[in-house]
Parts: sequence; C-alpha cells; structure tokens
Amino acid sequence: MELFRIIFSVVATLVIAGLNAYIYRRFLSKLQPFQKHKSILKWIMIAISFGEILYFLTLRSGIMPSYLFTFFSSLIGISFMLFCISIVYDIFHIPLNKVPFDKSRRLMLKTLLDVTMLILAFSYMLKGFFNGFKKPIINEVDINIEGLKKELNIVQISDVHIGKSLGKEFLETIVKDINTLNADIVVITGDLVDLHVDEIEDKLDALKDIKSRFGVYFVSGNHEYFHGVEAICSLLESLHVKVLTNENVFIDNQINLVGITDLMGRRLGILKPDLKKALLHVDKNLPTILLAHQPKITKELKDENIDLILSGHTHAGQIFPFGLLVLLDQPYLSGLYQHSKKTQIFVSSGVGYWGPPIRVLAPSEIVNIKLLPSH
Repeated sequence: MELFRIIFSVVATLVIAGLNAYIYRRFLSKLQPFQKHKSILKWIMIAISFGEILYFLTLRSGIMPSYLFTFFSSLIGISFMLFCISIVYDIFHIPLNKVPFDKSRRLMLKTLLDVTMLILAFSYMLKGFFNGFKKPIINEVDINIEGLKKELNIVQISDVHIGKSLGKEFLETIVKDINTLNADIVVITGDLVDLHVDEIEDKLDALKDIKSRFGVYFVSGNHEYFHGVEAICSLLESLHVKVLTNENVFIDNQINLVGITDLMGRRLGILKPDLKKALLHVDKNLPTILLAHQPKITKELKDENIDLILSGHTHAGQIFPFGLLVLLDQPYLSGLYQHSKKTQIFVSSGVGYWGPPIRVLAPSEIVNIKLLPSH
C-alpha cells in the first residue's frame, strides 16, 4: 500500500507539473490582455502547482483541514479545465500565424481569439462548479429482465465519497431522496467513503434511516481499500447495511442478488474478488443481478449466467472530456449497455464527486431502476 501511494504521488506530481507548464506556455503567456502580467501569471501557476502537489502528498493521510482539502482539490479541476482550453487555443492559434494578413489585422484576430477563449474558460469552470454542488438528479431507468416474475424497484447509489468535502448533511439529503422512491432494494455499489473509520464519526448514521422493503446492500469500491476496507465493512454492518463479500442472497424469491469485492483487492491482497465463489448456490431458475464496483468486471466474464450488472466507479468522466481517458481503462462509461446476448450492465455516474467539486456533462445521480419482466 505504501509503495502504491508513493508511485501515485510521484506520477501525480509529474502530471501536474506538465499540465501547468503547458497551460502557462501555450495559453496564458500568449494571451494579449495579459502581456504586461506574464510574470505574475507564471508565479500564480507555480503556486497552484505546489498546492496541488501538497494535496496529493497528504491525500490519504487525512491531516489536511476540510477547507484546504476542498480548495486544493478545486485547483486540480481548474488546471485540468485550463489544460483542455489550452489545447483548443493551440488548435486555433497555430493556423492563425499562417494567415497572410498584415500585422495589425492579425493582432486584431488574435485579440478576438484570446477574449473568446477567456470567456469560454470562465464559462467552462463556472458551469463545472455549479454542477458539482448541484443536487443529484433522480435517473429513472427501465430494464427488462428475462425470467423475472414481477416488477422490482431497485434504487442504486454509487461513488458517494463521504469524506473531507462531502459529509453528514450531504448523505442525509441523499437518504431523504431515496426514501421517496418506494424501493424494494437499495444497493450501494462502492466508494461510499473516503476516510478511515475513526474519522467518519457519525457521518454515515443516515444509512440507518433508509427505507427499503428487502434491505440495503453494499459492495466495496477501490476507495474503501485506501482507508481500511475491513473496518469500513464492519461499520456498515452495524448500520444495518448488508455487505456482500463474494456472496449472494435471494430477494423475495425473485432474483439472486450477488456482490463481489472490488478489483483493488487483488492488488493489495485484501478481500480479493472471487466471482466463482460469489455465484455459488445461486438459484439457476431465477434472474441474477451482480453488484460490482468497476465496469471492467465484464472482462472477466465467461459463461456465467448473469442477467444484469450494476456498477459505478467512472463518474461518467466527471469533467468532460476526461471520460475519454476513463474509457482507456473501463469498457463502459455511463448508462445502460448490452454487454452480451444474456448480460446487460448499468453504470451509474455516481452521487458525489472525487477530488474537485466539479462536474461537466456528467450529472450526479440517484438511480431508480425498475426491473420489468421480459415478454
């Protein structure tokens, strides 16, 4: 675990330094309105880089105060967004230098481009922060399941990330919304917390208030492993949440509900995922629903009789166009997919956020899934 943290911090540091250097050299230092203030901009970007590096170095320790945690994580989001804008600026700026206009006309066009890109940058960031703090939507999804006897209402939440930034009040709001949906089952598909158990205190107490006909079920995400997955699972059990650790349960004699631990378990050697064990003793006459945090669990499927997988992890990219990078690691980004002739998968964009409180073209959601008999 310690080696993993060191590698992550070093890679994050290098990436941040590269992004911010590119932003300054290829965008900010070239903007006509800022030509007299390039030195100030340079030192601002250096200060931002140090703040972001400090964030990553202390990310897992929990020692950073909440207000600094939110501030520095916001800087990371801003850097990513400015990097995206810088690339767009480059795309338009490079051919502008080759246009056969006189110097004054070229300067006018450049100034127009600079002002346009500044407006775009501020709009991009403002919209992102607005969406990040916006209340999650209720996403209604109908899924036909072959062999299902009658309609079943599943409420899914994923990637809540209760921690330094999102806390007790946020979870209480989520639970209140869940309780308006008349759930037969509530499932939490990983990354519920971003703190160690001794730092959570009463932040998760609202879970006891969830109203669900057949209970609340949880599978671990990769972030639980960063903060003591076994202790977190024990705490959840004390809050009347059933933790599915490579096991299954029958729900109302209608479905097999199967839960598998996260793939991070293999890397760390703790609570390793075991799909074969999780599927032991399922009723083959009933539809099977699998809870798995990461969509790439589909890469491990062979001929298992699974009707539907419920996942999260991706945050739908959280900040467009980051989803394009997510797809390099995960086969599915967000929404409902037909993985095979037998198996469908639904990937939630998540309830909370990780890192910067920013979302662009990736709305946070509570998912109300209506399982319908397939005719």
